[in-house]
Amino acid sequence: MSANYTEEEMKLLSHTPHFVGSAMAFVGNSGLFGTGKEMFTSAQSIMSGVKDYPNNVLIQTVLPNMAGGTSEAMEKMKSVRDWGRDRLKAKGVNSAESYRDAALEDLKAVAQLLASKSSQQEADEYKRWALSIAEKVAMATTEGSFLGFGGERYSDNEKQFIAQIENALGIKSAIA
Repeated sequence: MSANYTEEEMKLLSHTPHFVGSAMAFVGNSGLFGTGKEMFTSAQSIMSGVKDYPNNVLIQTVLPNMAGGTSEAMEKMKSVRDWGRDRLKAKGVNSAESYRDAALEDLKAVAQLLASKSSQQEADEYKRWALSIAEKVAMATTEGSFLGFGGERYSDNEKQFIAQIENALGIKSAIA
């Protein structure tokens, strides 16, 4: 990494991809099974950072190292989850809207942090990775369908949230 991050900053950088994926799943209003599929897609998309950005030290650092042993990786994931849960509780996040707003707030903080402590390439790749997680979650199910038939690929809420993520990170999505 191009700069030293504090422990708190590393937790923010580690938690934000999970936060973005979950927030997109909640925004989609996909029902029980759809939201479950979106959460699974979120986890897959987060872990795809290992192979999609093999030379990005920051992304490799925030992800659990499965080569180091599953118990160590699980402990790291649990630590990130607990940190995020405690932080959301302290902020009084208690609805899908406040969850989305808190995710956007964290994305803005991450963008500022990356601008001050990372190389341009490292920052751009992290931002693309975070945005791709939201995009993949949005694409995981159709919205407004009945038993998987009909519906639209992206709901208005998902399109709006993608635009808000782009704005927070200062990048553009491939989704129009």
